[in-house]
Parts: sequence; C-alpha cells; structure tokens
Amino acid sequence: MKGNNVYIGIDLGTSAVKLLAVAAGGGIVGEADETYPVSYPESGWSEQSPADWMAAICRGVRSLGVDADSVRGIAVGGQMHGAVVLDGYGEVVRPCILWNDGRTREETDYLNNVIGKEKLRELTGNVAFAGFTAPKLMWLKAHEPENFRRIRKVMLPKDYVVYRLTGEYTSDMSDAAGTLLFDVDRGTWSDEMCKVCSVDPALLPVVKKSYEISGRLTKQAAEQLGLKEGTIVCAGAGDNAAAAVGTGVVGAGACNISLGTSGTVFICKDGYIPGGDALHSFRHADGGYHLMGCMLSAASCNKWWTEDILRGDYEKEQRDMPPLGKSGVIFLPYMMGERSPHNDVDARSLFVGMRPDTTRAAMGLAVLEGVAFGLRSQLERAGGAADINRTRICGGGAKSPLWRRIVANVLGVPVETVATEKGPAYGAALLAMTGAGEYPDVKTACEACVRVSGVTEPEGELIKTYDKLYAVYDSIYPAMKKIFREMRGI
Repeated sequence: MKGNNVYIGIDLGTSAVKLLAVAAGGGIVGEADETYPVSYPESGWSEQSPADWMAAICRGVRSLGVDADSVRGIAVGGQMHGAVVLDGYGEVVRPCILWNDGRTREETDYLNNVIGKEKLRELTGNVAFAGFTAPKLMWLKAHEPENFRRIRKVMLPKDYVVYRLTGEYTSDMSDAAGTLLFDVDRGTWSDEMCKVCSVDPALLPVVKKSYEISGRLTKQAAEQLGLKEGTIVCAGAGDNAAAAVGTGVVGAGACNISLGTSGTVFICKDGYIPGGDALHSFRHADGGYHLMGCMLSAASCNKWWTEDILRGDYEKEQRDMPPLGKSGVIFLPYMMGERSPHNDVDARSLFVGMRPDTTRAAMGLAVLEGVAFGLRSQLERAGGAADINRTRICGGGAKSPLWRRIVANVLGVPVETVATEKGPAYGAALLAMTGAGEYPDVKTACEACVRVSGVTEPEGELIKTYDKLYAVYDSIYPAMKKIFREMRGI
C-alpha cells in the first residue's frame, strides 16, 4: 500500500455531519463539520430531510482539502433506527422519521403486548422500542397510507447516504439489528417479523458486514464530492458501533460510553445474547456482537440547561459548581421520553430536591450527575451480562474533565479517553481501511491506530456518595410513572 493513502470517515449525526480524512497510519489529515436542522412537527416527533444530509456531506468532503488521488475508501457511521422511505424512482417519499421520535406508542405497545416480548426476542433478539424502525413503518401504514403504498425501498439514514454515493441498496449488520426486522442471531432479515409488521422483505436492502464494500462512487457522486469515480464505499455501521471501533472497543468485555446527544453504553460480547428490557442485542462492526443501552437525552440535557435556559458558557458554568455529590438536587434526564432502561415515551425530566438556597450551579451539577445516573441504570439492569471493570468514553460530553470524573465515580470504574475524540467518524475511517485491505481486520486496524490518551480513576469516598444518591435517583421514576402517563398530551 502507498504511504499516502487516505480514508474518509463520515459521522451522520442528528444535528450535524462530522467528517475526517485519516491517513493509513491513523493520523487525521483533515476534518470538517456541517450542521443541518431537525424538525419537530408535533410534540414528541422528530424528522429530518435526507437532502440536507447530502448537501452537508458534499460541502464537508470538499472542505477536507485532500487530494482526490489519495482517497482509497469511504465509510459512513450514522444515526440508527431512522426510517428513510424511497419510491420506485429512488426518491425520498417523506422526511426521515428519526431515532428519537416518539410517535409510535401504539405500535410499540402492540408489538410488546400482543405479539409479545418473548416472541420478539425469539425473532429478532430484542423487544420493541418506540424509536426502532419497524414500528415507524407500521405507523406510516396506519397514518400515511398513501405514502406507505409508494414505498419501494426502506433505508436507514447512513444507508441512504451510501445509496446516493454508489447507487446500491445496502445496509450492515450493526445498523440492521436496530430495525426490529433483523434476526441478530442468524444475521439475516426475519421473514416472520416482516409479516408481523406488514413489511415486504423485498423493500429491505442487502445486508453486509460493516467493513465490506457496498459499491463505488458513481460519476455523479464523485463530481459532487470532488473525488475520483470508482472510489470504494464500505457498508459502514450504526453510529454506536462505529464509535466503538473509533475508540478501539472491540473484542469481548470491552466497553464504550458515548456521551453525545443521546447516551449509550456499549458492551462487546463474543457471542449472541438476547436483549432484555434494558439493553439491546446487536451485531458489532468488528463482526462480533454487543449489548447496548441508549438513553435518549444525554449531552442534549446539558445543552438545554446551559444554552436554552441559562444562555451561559459551558466552561464558566462548570467552574462554579459545588463539590461533586453535594448539589442537594437530583435530575431525571428524560427530556424526550426514555428508551433504556424504562422504554417509556411518557417519561419526563424533572429536578427533585430544590430549596430556597438552591443555585443555578447546583442545578447544573445535578444535570451532569443525572445523565451519569442514567448510564448506570442501564448497567444495573443488565446484571452480569454487562460486567465491566473499565470503560472508554467518547462524544461531545466526554470533552469535559468534570463530567468524566462524575461518570467514573458513578460507575465505579476507570474511564479512558482516546487521542481521537470523534469516535464514529474515526471508526468509519478504520472500517474503510479494512475494506480497502489496508489492514486484515478491524481489530488490527484499531490496534494500529487507536491510542489511549488519559484515564480518570474513581475515588473511594465519592463512589460511596454516588451509590447513595443513585439509590434515590433510581426510586424517582417508579414513583412518577403514573403521573408521567397522566401528563400525556399536556
């Protein structure tokens, strides 16, 4: 291989696309971020225009400043579970319904309570969550029948990007696993589950391994990106699997926490384990398996509090906070309902424990701690299946030393950071390297390129303090569940 080979990793996020140009040895030689809007047509709904993704990607790739002749491969890591539906001409039928959209309460209840959770686990390895793709398609059939009849292909967000780049209808196992139409154990679409959801299997893309080649850049796509026609494009991965690769979290027992818009706990397993009510059972981008829990609101809680409410500065707000564990306030981070561990679209956020002397700084600390408690709640309900002795961390929230310290002490394990902060985009680039033959497998690519840059150790007394606070946190949702339901629609 040539020493100047470059690979482009794309992270198709909820609010922005992040792009990295990565040299074969792992060094970043270019990066770009491009934003796009999210639409909220009704309370609890969340949609996006796929055209905005492509426009942002085209701008971003051109701004990387890399020589087109040096680019040997591209891969995309992307937001999971979204429903992009195409007509017979390959055109988008309606805006994409995103992963954090909560409109499918009735469909999710039907799947879990009528079809039954045990049957769902048998067919797919998972129970139904409102954000999954399958209930979205059921909702479209019930509420937008004209649009549903027009559907000729169902794509996940990053797979739509791959289609626009190559003309090929493909997905990968890590992303397909989050649709509730995929048999995680067997690694194929489930015909029986498709029947349950009234989805023709012919509408679904060909499923590949994350590092396998999906196709090559078409002439049109190459011109739009400023790259060479024929450049390989790999299948890519769901954003959490891509982030895990980007932080070197491969192989059984490894764990990654993604502290982004959502908050995920990602635990690698060497074999298939059906998911429960708290954690999902998915395929990993390295060819293995993983368990994953996802809380819908994580760093987005801090963004809401700091920017929307306080209109303040992140660094200043964190600098003025009281000692850890001493805020006197507990925050529930359920701003968009909750997925893991409660699977409740009616759940809401709240502060508990405010007094006349409660300060904005104390409430800000409670927000950071509440998100960390939410991460712990996923591991607590997984029991021995999620037994870990350390974890890596990535995402925007991971840039905060204070937040990393909170997470380390709430979980009671060392928290490692890696030299490259942009996990999904970096992981996608490593998948492209593997697909191009730069490395023989994903594990080798990670070993060659990913470096630990720091470790935040837990502190004995602070662990005890957070154990007590977590017990209180964990009791609040059960006490409020009925009230949350009664607030539906308010």
